[in-house]
Amino acid sequence: MTLYKSTFFSVFLFLGIFVFSQEKKKFANVEGVLSNILPDHQTADFWVLVHNSYGRNKEIKTSGTKKDYTPQFSGFSLRPGEDSFFYIVSGKGDKITYISDIKDLKGFIGKIDNVEEAALSAVLEGYMIDEQFVDVAANHYEDKNNYYLDLGKITSTECPYQKTHYTLTVSKATGKISNVEDHGSYMEVYTKNCKNNPRLLKLEKKEEPKDEPSKQPTKKRR
Repeated sequence: MTLYKSTFFSVFLFLGIFVFSQEKKKFANVEGVLSNILPDHQTADFWVLVHNSYGRNKEIKTSGTKKDYTPQFSGFSLRPGEDSFFYIVSGKGDKITYISDIKDLKGFIGKIDNVEEAALSAVLEGYMIDEQFVDVAANHYEDKNNYYLDLGKITSTECPYQKTHYTLTVSKATGKISNVEDHGSYMEVYTKNCKNNPRLLKLEKKEEPKDEPSKQPTKKRR
């Protein structure tokens, strides 16, 4: 009986740990993801994450002893369609480097150290952390070997504008995407200019003139 209870408890504990490990966590926002970059110490003695929105710079994070730098007027965007951008200032010795092109994030991140860096590596492959649809395209979980990321991607800018969501498996050992599951579109937007807009097609169908019955001449009474 004692052995049975012990075995039952072990299985229950294992299942509890397994379920807990599969629980998805949400990416709060792209600022939080960028703030969790862990660059190699050989790359930077200090670094500053700056967000520029409508021409105003705001320092989101400072790591290390900040040195004077020149504010930038361009950068990389993680929010398509928004009038804002990010850039990173990093310093090593007397050298100051500005990261304003998203492709340069790869060298700054270096080895994938956490789930945020895994998400950014996927962003470099064309995926997006969709803050508007967190439940389907901005969350994650992990196990001993991999990070599992639910992210979005703009799959059409034509009619309709479309986003598709995926689950990406990123290896903790190599930092590479080892598997991609396509879950289909989760957003479609038709504009007034879309000829294939279902609503407009319905309206056009309703407005089609119907054939009126020919009128018979009225007979005059005598």
